[in-house]
Amino acid sequence: MTVKTVNVQQILSQNLKENRRRLGITQPELAEMAGISTNYLAMIEIARRFPTANVLNRLAKALDINPNELFSVAVSPERVIEQLEQALLLKIDHAIKETLENVIEEYSGICLNPSGKNENRKQLKKKR
Repeated sequence: MTVKTVNVQQILSQNLKENRRRLGITQPELAEMAGISTNYLAMIEIARRFPTANVLNRLAKALDINPNELFSVAVSPERVIEQLEQALLLKIDHAIKETLENVIEEYSGICLNPSGKNENRKQLKKKR
């Protein structure tokens, strides 16, 4: 089983955007409510900057949420199904490619000689 690393900055970025959009407020409005610049908020939302604890608290207060909600990884059942489907399709695709490669490799050196026997191409060249 593969362990996926969690990028805290990406989680914060996504949760911040989702909560801001849920309230129907713009970046300039949230930035003003939290007492930070719009540019700084934009950089946080694209995971280019990581805010201080003080700024996190002000953002959470402006969004009317608990600061730890900015770091929660809540996954909807639909998203879980989507991720499972994607993983399954990748595994199926990989298995098909691997099988085809094995079949091609196995049969690429074999050809039918005039006597009806299957022989390797190298063996046929030696006979000629």
